[in-house]
This record gives sequence, structure tokens and C-alpha cells, in this order.
Amino acid sequence: MKTSVNHLPEHKQVELREIVDIIRGAATIDLLIILFGSYSRGTWVEDRYQDELGTTYSYESDFDILVVVDKHSRAQNRGIWNKVERRIERRPTIKTWVSLITRHIGGLNKDISEGQYFYLDIINEGTVLYDSGAFELAKPKELSPKERQTKAQNYFDYWFKSANSFMIDFSNAYKRNDLLQAAFLLHQATERLFMTSLLVFTDYKPKLHDLSRLNKQVVGHDNSFLEVFPSSTKEERRYFELLRSAYIDSRYNMDWEITKEELTWLKARVLHLQTLTEQVCKQKIHSFTQ
Repeated sequence: MKTSVNHLPEHKQVELREIVDIIRGAATIDLLIILFGSYSRGTWVEDRYQDELGTTYSYESDFDILVVVDKHSRAQNRGIWNKVERRIERRPTIKTWVSLITRHIGGLNKDISEGQYFYLDIINEGTVLYDSGAFELAKPKELSPKERQTKAQNYFDYWFKSANSFMIDFSNAYKRNDLLQAAFLLHQATERLFMTSLLVFTDYKPKLHDLSRLNKQVVGHDNSFLEVFPSSTKEERRYFELLRSAYIDSRYNMDWEITKEELTWLKARVLHLQTLTEQVCKQKIHSFTQ
């Protein structure tokens, strides 16, 4: 792995140093902190463009950071990592969104030795931001292009089918005017479509239900997903927030409401996501052996 972020602009390097300080301050233990993804590769994006209809789309890459700790219980301690994320979000000098993954060294080394290509790519392309010297990474098992392709195809077959099942259930609830149930099912279909792309592209499924964060991660792998949920108007943002909140509010908030008109708009966007997911994933799966 690399050990320098000198290829990044100075203000990005400053942000990363602050992020490392926050992580070390909240988790005073043996740590390995690795930057991966576009900022490590040097392919980060800060983009803004208009389509032929004049709709404006914008996207900025996240800092993807892997934090390795000594115990599974510590890696899963949401009290620690929620505090870290809140401190990062509240630091006014940190402008770049951070996607944080925490792993304990035993589980990480198991995945590396078994050839999980998400972590193999981190080993090959990542940049060490901080190393306490406490951990030794396993020798990676490199998968052949055909093995990667087979794994990605299996992910696609399972998760895309699951998403389609939720779309069928959504249509049934929508037709019988059970709008709260329909909203929840549409959320679940959307989440599974996002998971399909992430697993095909990375061999990794984040433990998230937040559609906003999942959408951002998917766009990071293929920016054609930018057009799925446009956010240039207040109304578009409100519609997406309804879908995002449906995971909890449609089931547990007695005052939460959604109209058939709103669901109709969201249904069209998710159907577009369904079509695009199939197209992009099939292209990615094919590319593994090209």
C-alpha cells in the first residue's frame, strides 16, 4: 500500500489529517487507518453538469476510509463510531463527506485470505493514513478474472431477483391503495437495487438502510446513476426524502403520510433505477474477463 497522499490538493490533505486525529482521539487503541477508493487512486470527482432538459446534477466523491481495530466487539461498537462520524460531520473545516468502514483484524484477514475482492482492491490501491504497528495483514488470495466474474454474477442473480420481488409486492400494495405498505416495499426494492450494484462492483455490502448514503456510493462507481433521483428542485428533494424516510416512518409513525401522486413519481424513478442497474451491472460483469 501507498503511504503518501501528496497527490491530493493541500486542503484535502489537511482534511484527512483532521479525520485521522478525530478517529485516534475517540478510539485510543491500536489502529490501522487506510484511505481507499477514488481519493487514493487519484480519480476523485467534483462534478456539476446539466442534461438536455436543463436539470442540474452535482456529485463530489467521498473519502472512503477503512479503520482496522483489534476486536470484533470494538469494530461493531456503534457508540464509538457514531461519535466519530458526528465529530467529523460537525468539524467545519472538513468539507468532504466521509464513508467509514470498521473491521477487526481477524475478520479482515479472513476476507483477504479468501480473496474478497473489495479488500484485495484496498490492499492494492489503498493509502495508509495511520499505522500503530500492531497489525499484520494476511497474504491476499488473488482471484482470477473468471472467479471475480462468477462471484459478481451470483450477487447479481440473487439481489436483482430480490429487488424485483419487492417491486411486484409494491405494485400489489399500490393497486389496493395500501400506500404506507407500498412506500416501505418501494424503499426495500430501491435498497436492494443499490446493494446489487455495490456487490457487483465491490464485493461488499454496507450495513446501511439510508438510501441517501447508498445512492452516493453507487454514483461513485458509475455516475450514470446521478440521473435516477434528481435533486435540483425542492420538490425532487422532498420526494426522495419521503422514500428515504419510508423505511422507519411508514411502519412506526402514525402521522406519516404519502400520496398516490408522490408514490407514482417515485415508482417511475425506481423503475428507471431497475433498468439502469441491470444494464450497468451486466456491463461490469462482462468487463471482468475483457
